[in-house]
Amino acid sequence: MVEEEGTARRLWIKFRNDSVFVLYTPFFVCLASGHLHSQSFCRCVSQDVYFLKAFAQAYQMAEDCADDDDDKSAIRDLRKRVVHRLKAHDTLVREWGFELPDESIFDNARVKYIEFLLAAASGRVEGETVPGKIATPFEMTKVASYTLGAMAPCMRLYSFISREIQALIHPDDSSHIYKKWIESYSSQTFEAFALQIEDMLDKLSISLTGEELEVIEKLYHQALKLEVDFFATQPISQQTIVPLARVHDPAEHRLNIFCDFDLTCTAFDSAAVLAEIAIITAPPKAIVAEIAIITPPPKADSDESETQLVRMSSADLRSTWGALSTQYTEEYEQCIESMMDGTKAENFDYEGLHKALEQVADFEKRANTRVINSGVLKGLNLDDLKRAGQSLILQEGCREFFQKVVNNDTLKTEVHVLSYCWCGDLIRSAFSSGDLDELNVHSNELSFEESVSTGDIAMKIESPLDKLQAYSDILNDSNSEGKRLTVYIGGDVGDFLCLLQADVGIVIGSSSSLRRLGEHFGVSFVPLFSGLVKKQRELVEDGSCIWKGLSGILYTVSSWAEIHAFLLGSDIEQVGLR
Repeated sequence: MVEEEGTARRLWIKFRNDSVFVLYTPFFVCLASGHLHSQSFCRCVSQDVYFLKAFAQAYQMAEDCADDDDDKSAIRDLRKRVVHRLKAHDTLVREWGFELPDESIFDNARVKYIEFLLAAASGRVEGETVPGKIATPFEMTKVASYTLGAMAPCMRLYSFISREIQALIHPDDSSHIYKKWIESYSSQTFEAFALQIEDMLDKLSISLTGEELEVIEKLYHQALKLEVDFFATQPISQQTIVPLARVHDPAEHRLNIFCDFDLTCTAFDSAAVLAEIAIITAPPKAIVAEIAIITPPPKADSDESETQLVRMSSADLRSTWGALSTQYTEEYEQCIESMMDGTKAENFDYEGLHKALEQVADFEKRANTRVINSGVLKGLNLDDLKRAGQSLILQEGCREFFQKVVNNDTLKTEVHVLSYCWCGDLIRSAFSSGDLDELNVHSNELSFEESVSTGDIAMKIESPLDKLQAYSDILNDSNSEGKRLTVYIGGDVGDFLCLLQADVGIVIGSSSSLRRLGEHFGVSFVPLFSGLVKKQRELVEDGSCIWKGLSGILYTVSSWAEIHAFLLGSDIEQVGLR
């Protein structure tokens, strides 16, 4: 489906997470709140003149390169739109209610993008072998497509940002001073302009080779990164709430980050991974039967544990695990439903939720006992588990986020992973592949004899109550001085109490059980961006922004990019064109 939508749409989807870093910049969070200082806004908008001039020049160069008359006409129309907006720029800004500064402002990020754009429009693309004089129609068309590839994400980015902000403003709200600017870029007219550029890019790139399409992809990504750089480096003279790690003085605050593992960090549940390893490495049924025939029965006075490491066949393991999984799913749903038998809470009811979650604790302990007694985890080799952990697929952006946290020498940060996982070695191996040995892992542990699992599990965390106890113990044992800010990242019912206790509880994923249970006990789920905009308003209007646990508010995100942008801010690393 993505391929059918064309090159431009495919690239926007592929690199959309980069756009999140723009949305979460201090500039746009303040603008969305309606309280961005006007001098900061005018300074930024004053740069539009330089961008528009560069766009007009690049369109002229692309038109000269286009081989088809229809393509030339379409690109000419795009250039006319830019020229018209350039002529009307000052008038438009005054209509928005602002006066541009008189002095010329040098902006290094703006200069970088313009130089990059004009180089692409001239055919000077790193790694390309376009001759000094572009002569053939094919060479000219290729350069025209490169030019559009370096321009298309900018228009799409403006449309995306303005629509995200517009969704937070009530239609009748006339007090928002940036409403006209937002409406201008979220209008159908501007959307049509963005689509026209994307359609032109799609058409020009049809005849390109795979290698040339890769060049366009890199140009598109580079352009998006440069736009992120531009907005991330806009000087803001007011107090802001993002990025969280920067607005709190490291000398006074310690940031404690807690995180779940299964389906928060990972793409798959670790229990299923462990079971699959057991099934794959188990002997076939015929060999198990042969071993049973030639193995003498134990002596009457022998220790029964001597026979405990005899493994089931792969077929029997798959059947047993299937039955355990089905039973778990059915009983889990019954447990969640029984917790919501009472009247729905009108306000946040933490005590009621805490009491209800005791049922989950009993359920999880029974389920874990069945797993241990079944013997499905017997005979697993520790080296196999570590190799599986190192190749475990993590959610996009998760590993990179933690790498930035642990490698930042200016932050006073502790990171703790709290997990139901039955095998802590699996978690540690998953993070060790990203040089994240510093993460503190708190989970259950498989028991081993000479690197072979016995099937027993040392249970440490198997319920929401256990997670909360581990969370509290970690904070109580911490000897950190000064103020402490806690962030918990999770996505399942087991994380509920920790999410609510943390100063900032961030829900990632789409667990229906978590949502249904939360809504029953009066928990509010707020998209993180809109929550930050509200907090920014509070900071300006009330003079303070307090993050505190047990507020009954949890913040939702759809990607690790949002978490990264909120906590750490943009990470400007330009894409190399090789």
